[in-house]
Amino acid sequence: MSLPSVSEPAPARSPRQLKDVLFWVAFPAALGVVLGVLWWLLAPGGLNLLSGNPDLANPADPESWLPRDLVLAALVLLAGCATGLALDGKLQGIDAPRLLAFALLGGAVGAVIAWLVGLLAGQLWSQAPDPALGAGYGFTLRSYAVLVLWPGALAFMTFVLALFGVLSKKPVK
Repeated sequence: MSLPSVSEPAPARSPRQLKDVLFWVAFPAALGVVLGVLWWLLAPGGLNLLSGNPDLANPADPESWLPRDLVLAALVLLAGCATGLALDGKLQGIDAPRLLAFALLGGAVGAVIAWLVGLLAGQLWSQAPDPALGAGYGFTLRSYAVLVLWPGALAFMTFVLALFGVLSKKPVK
């Protein structure tokens, strides 16, 4: 009669692996704070540094809604591409899917934090919206699909860079 086999315990995560996981979640979250403030500084309805058009300075003006959403979209898209470039070459070995998942999670968290910090900056530093218009007429985000651009750009950049890596390898003779 044979003894039942005992499975070996999973190897403990090294401090280096835990530090990598924390980095790929915490760094995009911290970057989200910076992007939220930049969104308010650059976007119409905020400080409006990008266009400088005084007609778009009022956050209640419907003409400012699309450019405001596009400014946040451009910021998170740029952050997603930069995160994908920073992750290039680090997705090797058995921990690659886990690291990519944490980077995607960090990108999603960073986008949400950027949105919330921008809203907070709008409440603190923008002109108060007219209460007769309602709550939706202040410095807000109209298209919530913008929030998936950071993880989407990260996934796309990872795919493209991995594809170029595979295509650039010379065949073995």
